[in-house]
Amino acid sequence: MKTYAMIGSFVVLFALLFYTIGFVKEQKKKVVNSKVLLFYTLGIIFDVSATTLMIMGSTKGLFSFHGFIGYSSLLGMLIETYLLWRFNLKNGAETKVSKSLSIYSQITFIWWVMAFITGGLLVAFRHI
Repeated sequence: MKTYAMIGSFVVLFALLFYTIGFVKEQKKKVVNSKVLLFYTLGIIFDVSATTLMIMGSTKGLFSFHGFIGYSSLLGMLIETYLLWRFNLKNGAETKVSKSLSIYSQITFIWWVMAFITGGLLVAFRHI
């Protein structure tokens, strides 16, 4: 595995950590406060960085099955983070999250985690 891809694989762990903390806080408290936004935003920063590094270190090019899974999950999280920021700015930090936004958060988080696991498995099986 190329150096960039290895670093990207490490950096994506931070994205997982920050997304998970943000998701759990949002789902538990049912509000989008500054801590939730901070963790989702850090998740995006690390996810974009990891994706960029993995692309730079990839021998498969930009368009692969692994790439599609990763890009679609990143897009979902970008949209989710945008929606959370918009909700916070429009309604304030103490307003209960709408059911539809909460469900969208659950779906995108699960998709992202599945993409994370699938990506790791694809890489592992490629090296067996």
